[in-house]
Amino acid sequence: MQNRTYSGRLIALSMLLMVGGSVSAAETYTLVIREHRFEPAELELPAGQKIKLIVKNEDPTPEEFESHSLKREKIIPGKSQATVSIGPLDPGTYDFFGEFHEESAKGRIVAK
Repeated sequence: MQNRTYSGRLIALSMLLMVGGSVSAAETYTLVIREHRFEPAELELPAGQKIKLIVKNEDPTPEEFESHSLKREKIIPGKSQATVSIGPLDPGTYDFFGEFHEESAKGRIVAK
């Protein structure tokens, strides 16, 4: 009886590993804030996929990554970084900006 329980657990574990292996991880992209501007100002991403966006703030002052169309906002302290999860996105253009320096910190994501 003990061998059957052990075998059953091994089968269950194997099935979990197979299911877990088929789940795709989010692709990672990076935006850099430098001199109150986003680089690149336009970021092309694949539509229909989850995305992990790393926003690196190289300025000494904080900035906020904000996007009404993506429904995301995140403050990134100076000389640090933050991760913003987005998607899956429909094909299209999604604007974003830095709320603390709106006149210069602007960009857009193009999902194709």
